[in-house]
Amino acid sequence: MILFAGLVEAQGIPAITITSDGNGGQRYSVTLQILAIMTALTFIPAALMMMTSFTRIIVVFAILRQAIGLQQTPSNQMLIGLALFLTFFIMSPVLNEVNEQAIQPYINEDILPREAIDRAVSPMRRFMLAQTREDDLGLFIRLADEEGQIETPEDTPLNILIPAFVTSELKTAFQIGFLLFIPFLIIDLVVASVLMAMGMMMLSPIIISLPFKIMLFVLVDGWAMIMGSVASSFA
Repeated sequence: MILFAGLVEAQGIPAITITSDGNGGQRYSVTLQILAIMTALTFIPAALMMMTSFTRIIVVFAILRQAIGLQQTPSNQMLIGLALFLTFFIMSPVLNEVNEQAIQPYINEDILPREAIDRAVSPMRRFMLAQTREDDLGLFIRLADEEGQIETPEDTPLNILIPAFVTSELKTAFQIGFLLFIPFLIIDLVVASVLMAMGMMMLSPIIISLPFKIMLFVLVDGWAMIMGSVASSFA
């Protein structure tokens, strides 16, 4: 920031220039816009995790790895990369709408920055409302003491909608994870019972059941099934 301010002062560029347009709005200087954009970049990771399908996907992948019994395979980097690309695939209709309604008109200087932000938030709001449970939304409305002030779900402010959306996503992810655990748990129980009947109580059942769980997951084409099921859950 100090170097940026020194460069602006040295070149004689005004730090803040506000001009009024004919419609009563205001336009800010390019210098201030760049500063605002660079500041907003720090919130992109939080927005990616809290306002998209990323939360549900990464939690399901983590529970799947734990259910199989693999601690570090696939690695965290691979799971995060896979979750990111699957997130972009699921969110592509929403992102395309944001690009058409907000980003491109703002680049072409057809709308003001405030209107561009409102247009960009609208598709994201519809996506989050479609995935948020009514009881979770009502919980945060009561906690914010906004009962009676929000007439429709579309009027819900983001400070209430985002935590309600994240809560619903975590609940859905754990429900999917519970269903993933069942077949692998059955394999563990069968292997443990066989070892117990054979008197091999000192042998860890996890060592024996792990190859069977991997074989089952591969035979049923588990990765395609999991990714297809998670993607279709956002329909």
